[in-house]
Amino acid sequence: MSLVERFGSHFGVMKVGPALFTAEGPDLVRDIVETGSRVFLDIKLHDIPNTVELAARHVGELGAWLLTLHTQGGHDMLAAGVRGLRDGAAERAAAASAAPGAAVVSVEPLALGVTVLTSDAEAPPEVLMGRARLAEGAGCGGVVCAAADLGVVTNTVPGMLCVVPGIRPAGAQQGDQRRVATPASALAAGADVLVIGRAVTAAADPAAAVSAILDEVAAELARD
Repeated sequence: MSLVERFGSHFGVMKVGPALFTAEGPDLVRDIVETGSRVFLDIKLHDIPNTVELAARHVGELGAWLLTLHTQGGHDMLAAGVRGLRDGAAERAAAASAAPGAAVVSVEPLALGVTVLTSDAEAPPEVLMGRARLAEGAGCGGVVCAAADLGVVTNTVPGMLCVVPGIRPAGAQQGDQRRVATPASALAAGADVLVIGRAVTAAADPAAAVSAILDEVAAELARD
């Protein structure tokens, strides 16, 4: 919550990953949503369709904006996750409208199909194309892919929201991610949303890291 308070207004979206969600649970998502920041719940659901639908429904009820589903689960699982997320968000909106004086900010949630993890050094084009098509066909609003995969993905499923992890400013440590990109190069390649984590959270001076990233992003956007 300290990071949300310090940098939420700069980023607008705060990611909650598996480790944080396991440690703190749904209440943390509710707390972040209440600050006005949108939440990217990156828990990569991958199970039988019924289980994924139930889990996604709860995520929709929490008010999260983005939820990741792993495309390895196939069409039926992805479609179940999309359906659950939508139904949960509808229940949240109905409950909010029924509560007198309640001020609940709702956002239209999007399910994201995870294609290939950035820790995977190789991503064959045919795998990316197949998984991107699965996400689109199942009703996902976007995909998660490395910056290096954007050309293949955007040509295969144009119009999908492209969320790109593995963002590392020049000089930052790569860590366990193999296919990384700078903020500017990812935007130039067609990224819509940049996932920026350790570049800030592990920085000696997080505020300076945020400022440098924002300057780089602004300069790249000014080129368009």
